[in-house]
Amino acid sequence: MADFVMNEDHPGVAMARGVQGILGQPLDRVEARLKVTGSATYGYEHQVEGDVAYGYLITAPAATGTVANIDADAARSLPGVIAVIVDDPRIPQQAAGFGPPPRGNAAVDHYDQVVGVAVAESFEAARAAAKAVIVSIDRTPGRYDMIDGLAEASGPPKESRLQDVAKGDIEATMAEAAVSVDLTYTTPNQVHAAMEPHASVAVWHDGGLTLYSSLQILSVAKGVLAKCVGIPAEQVRIVSPYIGGGFGAKMLGPEAILAAIAAQAVGRPVKIAMARSQLFHNIYRRTQTRQRIRLAATADGKLTGLAHDSILSQCPHGGFMEPVALGSLALYDAPVRQFTHKVVTLDMVAAGAVRAPGEAVGMLALESAIDELAEKLGIDPLDFRKQNEPPVDPLTGQPFSTRQLVACMDKGAEAFGWGVRNPVPGSVRDGEWLVGMGMAAAVRINLLVDSEARVTLTPDGRARIETDMTDIGTGTYTILAQIAGESLGLPMTAIDVVLGDTDLPPGAGSGGSFGAASAGSSVALACEDIVAALAERMGARPADMTLKDGHAIAGNRRVPLAELLDAPLVATGKISQGSNARTYSQAAHGAQFAEVGVNAVTGEVRVRRMTGVFEAGRILNAKTARSQAIGGMIWGIGYALMEEALLDQRYGSFANHDLGEYHVPVHADVPHLDVHFIEEIDEHANPIGVKGLGELTISGAGAAVTNAIYNACGVRVRDFPMTLDKLLAGLPPV
Repeated sequence: MADFVMNEDHPGVAMARGVQGILGQPLDRVEARLKVTGSATYGYEHQVEGDVAYGYLITAPAATGTVANIDADAARSLPGVIAVIVDDPRIPQQAAGFGPPPRGNAAVDHYDQVVGVAVAESFEAARAAAKAVIVSIDRTPGRYDMIDGLAEASGPPKESRLQDVAKGDIEATMAEAAVSVDLTYTTPNQVHAAMEPHASVAVWHDGGLTLYSSLQILSVAKGVLAKCVGIPAEQVRIVSPYIGGGFGAKMLGPEAILAAIAAQAVGRPVKIAMARSQLFHNIYRRTQTRQRIRLAATADGKLTGLAHDSILSQCPHGGFMEPVALGSLALYDAPVRQFTHKVVTLDMVAAGAVRAPGEAVGMLALESAIDELAEKLGIDPLDFRKQNEPPVDPLTGQPFSTRQLVACMDKGAEAFGWGVRNPVPGSVRDGEWLVGMGMAAAVRINLLVDSEARVTLTPDGRARIETDMTDIGTGTYTILAQIAGESLGLPMTAIDVVLGDTDLPPGAGSGGSFGAASAGSSVALACEDIVAALAERMGARPADMTLKDGHAIAGNRRVPLAELLDAPLVATGKISQGSNARTYSQAAHGAQFAEVGVNAVTGEVRVRRMTGVFEAGRILNAKTARSQAIGGMIWGIGYALMEEALLDQRYGSFANHDLGEYHVPVHADVPHLDVHFIEEIDEHANPIGVKGLGELTISGAGAAVTNAIYNACGVRVRDFPMTLDKLLAGLPPV
């Protein structure tokens, strides 16, 4: 096994020496035809042997209290009903995530909490049975207001990646500053809103369990599921080849655990898909936040102090803390720095990781405040950011692994036409539309996690990649094939990629923008061993051999790979994080630019164009990378203008628990998005030199839009989303 720990830079992989010419190219997804023809099999679509039954979750009609009684008699008598399970102690109260969730249905701590499952011969019969179950709750008063609970708030949990930081005296720095701002921004509860719901098919056989599902990190889910149902992990297999959106939500959901429980109880395979409304209340939300940003500066625009203090919420047994200040830690140079988080306990579903946890909402506030201070100083907001660029990590003193933030700003400003921006709000009109420009920096921490992959090169000149890594829609199948093809000198048509099955080596899974770096490095390392074996057979050093179009070339010899192989060559690569993560400050960077129109009469906002420039190490596939950037920028538009899960504080439930009323950007809301990359291979981060991209592209996008709105009409809204009702009162007279 090629096992490498990132305690130092890797000396170089065959991928980087390759001449096949496919790495980085804008190649189509290898699974594209399967998806557009409907042949790709998603969680609920797996066909299994046996007489399949269908489940539907039974949920509580209150947010807090104790289950007094569950009357299932009427439900059990309905046509087609096989079982109604409400008394199994393994019933999960919510999504499992990275460990078994609280179990049992006696205590209710959030609205619509799962208390059981109805199983029937058809989906419709199961749904009817679940609706016929009467769940009686002895209700208790609930805690739904984050600010009301502030007196009992706690600090970051010990397991949080971000602890409170104080460097210098921020109060004194603010008092002494020539210019300062002290501003509060709020963001709402948000949900993942993936198109594919959480869905699973559970099959028991000889005491073992196979789960076909839609899950992001299979090696973790396997262990958690085993604990939830009470069997050894080696008796669990999870299959998840395709995922219809996840964004942090597709960890082990209650439907997966209950499908396993139900299938075991009825002795038949059981399918369960969660209803959309159930997803809103039983799968992690992103917490609402209240963020206080304090910035102090000299008269000529040098930051002297930066504080980012946040209040957020969690359920009684949550554990996870939204790392709101994560992007603020090393973005700007200021000698005095403070970052704190207070967690308020509320009777709601657990808060968890939604795409770009921390930066997505934290940068929305910080980058808006940076613009407010720049205006107060009378400095162009782009120039203000550039003059506060730190030479090293301002918190730790570590050197940056790579950092091209200023280059991203410069390239973006040129491509966007920032130089023609009028700094006076409300100065540019297009009919009844007020037009403005805004920009923001983007940052996302870089991660590397343990990942394994097996690569087999066969005598017929084909390579097969195997890992339980998942493709969440980001292009994993394609980029892993490109890495192997470039390493081994093979065309894409000669490479098979098999993902999403826990019978395969444990990969990184999808999440935290670490998938490409981690899974890709493990594939590259496995290929390195194969290249070494081929070089030995060619009588050459690996660095002196060229692999191209299925041939090995060295010492004036060009030999088909088939002549070097009398049996398959099999190698496994494993990558692990090491001390490089502490030696270097690692992050991906970017700059976002937006032009918006604000209707002077109605307050309607239209994003007219956007430009994003990103530095994320090596770009493995220009097309899939651009697609990631477009998706992230669209998400940022949604956070700025529309996304909000509205809590009805009378009942502790979300009032807009469907995709009709939980508003996300649609085609008419999104203009042409101009995307550019600045490629700088980050050799300190991982063997293949890539950094996370998808979540980076959300960061700063919303702030660019809101800063453009201010430039257009002169209205600052610090309570997100920036809906038109919040703009109307401040609009200038028509």
